[in-house]
Amino acid sequence: MGGAVPQIARFMEVKAAMTERSFNLVVPLAHEATDMRIADTTGCVRDRSGAVSHLNIRVSDMESTMVTAGPGIRTSTTATRTTTTRTTRCARVPSADWNAPDFTFSELVQAYFDCRRTKRNSPTALAFEANLESNLRQLNDQLVDSSYTPGRSLCFVITRPKAREVWAADFRDRIVHHLLHNHIAPRFYASFIADSCACIPGRGTLYGAKRLESKVRSITQNWSRPAHYLKCDLANFFVSINKHIVRDQLARRIHEPWWMGLAETVLLHDPRQNFEYRGDPDRMNLVPPHKRLLGQPAHLGLPIGNLSSQFFANVYLDELDQFVKHRLRCRYYIRYVDDFVLLHESSAWLNDAKREIEIHLANALGARLNPTKTILQPIARGIDFVGQVIKPWRRTLRRRTFNDALQRVRLVTDSDLFETGNSYFGLMRQASHGHHDRVLLAKELLRRGHTIKSDLTKTFRRKSK
Repeated sequence: MGGAVPQIARFMEVKAAMTERSFNLVVPLAHEATDMRIADTTGCVRDRSGAVSHLNIRVSDMESTMVTAGPGIRTSTTATRTTTTRTTRCARVPSADWNAPDFTFSELVQAYFDCRRTKRNSPTALAFEANLESNLRQLNDQLVDSSYTPGRSLCFVITRPKAREVWAADFRDRIVHHLLHNHIAPRFYASFIADSCACIPGRGTLYGAKRLESKVRSITQNWSRPAHYLKCDLANFFVSINKHIVRDQLARRIHEPWWMGLAETVLLHDPRQNFEYRGDPDRMNLVPPHKRLLGQPAHLGLPIGNLSSQFFANVYLDELDQFVKHRLRCRYYIRYVDDFVLLHESSAWLNDAKREIEIHLANALGARLNPTKTILQPIARGIDFVGQVIKPWRRTLRRRTFNDALQRVRLVTDSDLFETGNSYFGLMRQASHGHHDRVLLAKELLRRGHTIKSDLTKTFRRKSK
């Protein structure tokens, strides 16, 4: 112990004799933001929460003087030693780089894989993949320098289950839709109610049918008590969505300027300005004029067929979900896209709720109900929802869908029969009481020469002769 004291004394003498050295570790910012950043950060520190506060300088018993050596540098000179201490960190304040893209190339590649999952054999996907690396790099550069603009859309008309006008974005644009969706969708899904079950991972038609069935059994105490249901549908839903309202809803949760700008680019893009029509022109006449996007003002309507439109529609109708659950305090409520159902013991309460919903839709969303599809009746008669009919102790496939399935299996070509038969088997398996329907479907497939799995869940390809 006696030898340790002289060693410590010699160490302090050597340290006191050290030459003063200053290190400026503050990285200068680009453009004109540098001067503003220096002025804001001098004399300030940021704690772990990110907040900036003034320095708390304690004067010790030893007299010292403070000498400013430069921005972000504090030099303390004393009678015995000279040290330089860095006490500030770069504060996160608005700068020239604040609006910089906040995504990586790997995220763009992941968006490409998500986009091609069910579209890899389509002509646009094959054309994009033919020069994949160059196309992805070009798309990445356009997103980074904010020169990206949506390309040409493809318009066509489908007739099943009803005549609809479909607008399909180019494959390159669908990659951007997936990139945007992958980044912003989780924060919105976290705020959605559990009874919103459209175009959300894990919340498809089967989820909606089972959830409604559980609510019916709850309110009727396992079908032992009477209750009523109110089923509503929005009139001309997709072509009447107000884009300005959706933009305001997005801005409440998207605080990054670059991502908000990309969302506005996708949302406000008008596909009617640059599109190609495919198919028979006379088919367009099958779509009623009030259901055509071509006949709507620029600020109304989302194109049916894009992932972004499905997501924006859920954001748009979250206002309705929150109103029904928290203002009307409806315990039994569920929605799939623009179809929604309310359950209650009193039909008078449901009538009052319908009037309040109509007023709120008109004021908050500029939407209205379709009077021809509004139903109020006892639950025991059955609820037709997401393609299934919920009746006491059973869920069955909607009769219209079942009849269409048999008719199509009878008329479809041999090359498409395998895919068609298995798709209908999968649809019928979702119903809790669909065995009889699968038997009739299996008979039609057997008549066409196919073989059927013993549990009536799958058909096999017909062997070529």
